[in-house]
Amino acid sequence: MFAEERHQLIVEQLAADGKVSVAQLSERFEITRETVRRDLALLESENYLRRVHGGAVAVGDASTREESYVVRTAIHAESKARIAQRALSLLPVSDASVIIDAGTTTEILAERMVNTNAGAGLLVITHALPIASVLVQSPDIALELIGGRVRGITGAASGARTTQEFSNYRADIAFIGTNGLHADFGLSTPDPLEAAVKTALMSSARRVVLLADSSKFDQETLVRFGSLNSIDALVTDQLPEGELARALHDADVEVIVA
Repeated sequence: MFAEERHQLIVEQLAADGKVSVAQLSERFEITRETVRRDLALLESENYLRRVHGGAVAVGDASTREESYVVRTAIHAESKARIAQRALSLLPVSDASVIIDAGTTTEILAERMVNTNAGAGLLVITHALPIASVLVQSPDIALELIGGRVRGITGAASGARTTQEFSNYRADIAFIGTNGLHADFGLSTPDPLEAAVKTALMSSARRVVLLADSSKFDQETLVRFGSLNSIDALVTDQLPEGELARALHDADVEVIVA
């Protein structure tokens, strides 16, 4: 098992039980207690837990907590890959413009665009350095990088400069991510600066496609950046149910299951 997978399982156990013990994790993963302590120290540095004698307890409010890049990459990796692959079919033809938001699923989309040459002839606009570093590898994709102050946890620019630059564009389509997708609260993210960028980004495209796995369903994080009416389509791994399904239908959002 990779360390990233183990970290995700620890996070999931914390979410369910509120605490973990070094002895139990050592037995569960068949690793030394020293390795467990290193895992817990890493997760504590990411503000996901607080170490106590013999183990750790969960800390923080889920509405404001952001996982590190390592943890976010490991979470629901298979679902994200399916969603990104399905999103390829929504790309416009050559000589069109595409905005790609920061995020792990959108980064996989960028990788697929390069590896399959699906992005050939497109102009791609992004404020996310990880995505730009992927797209720049293709000589057939024109890349426009939006500037601003870069947040370490996401590797994406944010702030007034970033939102202002996005307002100068009107792209054919935008692919965005979210931390929460809720029938009433809409789309949300823990950080106010990220939220402002996402709002500007959505206003800068003629068609907005949300890439979100089902773990985001019925979730509310701190800052709302758009209503369900702000998006044209949702690409996901499971059909939404209940109130969320009805709200998406009422907002005329096309739901595409990968």
